Amino acid sequence: MRYEEYLNKYGSLTYRFRGVSMLPLLRQGRDLIIVKSRDGGYNKGDVVMYRRGPKRHVLHRIIGMRPDGYIIMGDNCTAKEYGIKDEDILGVMTGFIRDGKEYHVSDMPYRAYTCLWLHTIPLRVFLKKTKSFLGKMKSIL
Repeated sequence: MRYEEYLNKYGSLTYRFRGVSMLPLLRQGRDLIIVKSRDGGYNKGDVVMYRRGPKRHVLHRIIGMRPDGYIIMGDNCTAKEYGIKDEDILGVMTGFIRDGKEYHVSDMPYRAYTCLWLHTIPLRVFLKKTKSFLGKMKSIL
């Protein structure tokens, strides 16, 4: 059953997170993600599951809003995605489970993390790109 079908039928989906795009918040193979279906009303800071193409699904954070759609980026990414619309979004992450303990997006530590992460995007992107550039220069020299 596809993610869309499951969310439409049950309203909520819990699955094991895969990938590194949401580090350090979410860890591949360790964390379970809880996603609930919702029709619109997303906010800056929400982590949403959305369609990227016909068969690919991504879990990234909304970092801004424009008239033509949301601006979305993974916590461990440097590239922003533009123009993601409500109809592309399948649901919003409401929490995650790590080592048997559930963390909710309304918990104060999560809200503090989100606030810090959103306010340091330019610095984090600069540092990641600088590190990548220096790594390439080192391999050339």
